[in-house]
Amino acid sequence: MSPDPAPAVMHIEPPRRPVWWRLLWVLAGAISLALGIVGIFLPVLPTTPFVLLAAFCFSRGSRRAEDWLLNHPRLGPVVRDWRATRAVPLRAKQIATVMMTLSSIWAGYTLPLAWCWLPAAGCAAVAAWLWSLPTRR
Repeated sequence: MSPDPAPAVMHIEPPRRPVWWRLLWVLAGAISLALGIVGIFLPVLPTTPFVLLAAFCFSRGSRRAEDWLLNHPRLGPVVRDWRATRAVPLRAKQIATVMMTLSSIWAGYTLPLAWCWLPAAGCAAVAAWLWSLPTRR
């Protein structure tokens, strides 16, 4: 009598998230992407962190949205580079810091005294996070 054949290998796919959960991820990604696009025109908002956050959210909510972002001619290289190296180019850190500083100064002159510190505080937090990341030369 021959031995039993080897058992078939079962490939178990990880459970898919519920639809409502994926929709929340896509909504968060869309909001992050919108803020990143607004950040292109308003230096108070940094573009790159919002685009990276959008990619993170899309990766959990919609493969199609993530693929669209990764293949976008302007935004895709930023995300692909971040995923490959987990580092930010030195020049990007410098430009982002200068732009956030200038926009915080501008906001300090234009906002009421009670609110003028808010953009500077947000920009300082983003700059601290940005400079804590590895630098790609």
